[in-house]
Amino acid sequence: MADLLSGVSHTLRGLLDDLQAAANLRPGQMVVVGASSSEVQGQRIGTATSLAVGEAIVDTVLAWATELGLTVAFQCCEHLNRALVVSRSTAVARNLEEVSAVPVPGAGGAVAATAYFRLEDACLVRAVQADAGIDIGDTFIGMHLKPVVVPVRGRTRELGAAHVTMARTRPPLIGGARAVYDVETARQRLQGV
Repeated sequence: MADLLSGVSHTLRGLLDDLQAAANLRPGQMVVVGASSSEVQGQRIGTATSLAVGEAIVDTVLAWATELGLTVAFQCCEHLNRALVVSRSTAVARNLEEVSAVPVPGAGGAVAATAYFRLEDACLVRAVQADAGIDIGDTFIGMHLKPVVVPVRGRTRELGAAHVTMARTRPPLIGGARAVYDVETARQRLQGV
């Protein structure tokens, strides 16, 4: 188990760095994390919950997010309607709708349960609109990402035995044929170039 946990932390940190390189996240932006500790161990989602794996994931994500000044939302499993664990200060600042439950293994998942007790004054919220996300074990985080979602390919597609996908978001492009989307092009237009 020690080798698995060490590998999870090391590989996850690399994936998160890949996500940052692609998403260029700024302080204050939000990342959503969905993760199955069962899938990381090579078991079907929801069948082999591991608090040790959950702790490795949460601690790695929080250390990375703290360095970058990011906010993190940890998604619960379907038994809690994919609610999310956030700090209460985040819920208040973003005007998020709080819901009532405490995640545990079997109802929320090991990652959400760990996050609940790692974050200061944690609470559950119904939904978020995150700027980027990582999905470890095909837990489906898309409902908590802002439109427009753009896939991010990391250095690997596996964490332990779990399939991993990542995504960043971008604002929807607006306007028609006259619209400009590039700042340098806009500057040139203003200068009459």
